[in-house]
Amino acid sequence: MDEQIKQIAERLRGLREALDLSVEEFAKQAEVKVEDYQKAEAGESDISVGMLQKIARTYNIALDALMFDEEPKMNSYFVTRAGKGISVERTKAYKYQALASGFMKREADPFIVTVEPKADDTPIHYNTHNGQEFNYVLEGSMLISVAGKELILNEGDSIYFNSKLPHGMKALNGEKVRFLAVIF
Repeated sequence: MDEQIKQIAERLRGLREALDLSVEEFAKQAEVKVEDYQKAEAGESDISVGMLQKIARTYNIALDALMFDEEPKMNSYFVTRAGKGISVERTKAYKYQALASGFMKREADPFIVTVEPKADDTPIHYNTHNGQEFNYVLEGSMLISVAGKELILNEGDSIYFNSKLPHGMKALNGEKVRFLAVIF
């Protein structure tokens, strides 16, 4: 598994151990499936931003501390210059660039997400997490599925949805897609 995934896994394990919780207690409190959490903590699988956000909110820590090992420091404003946001590649196909990583106690988490194309028959990976999400396509086209409803979004299109519903996406036309994702 990718080195960044292993580092996130180590931070998850460190948090759980610091809280002196069993895997089962930790996952249950964060409303994460125990099996999914065990794989994440072991660095054996992709770790969704939704899972990390659930854990961060449950244990009142910054999402950035889990994703990037960075603690936000600003409380009045934070500027991210073009192409300079802290980034993590959860898998070779997904790259997240944080746009507000230095702002403390954010009420939303904005990212530029870049997704590389996969084979057309590759199934969509679904996520769920508390809150709401906004996606705005900057480049390319994507198929997004929310609660079983499939929609195609092209450059300039956007969607706002209840992220408690199962949702997932994939790049279309054999080209990467870049979109702004804001998770509330």
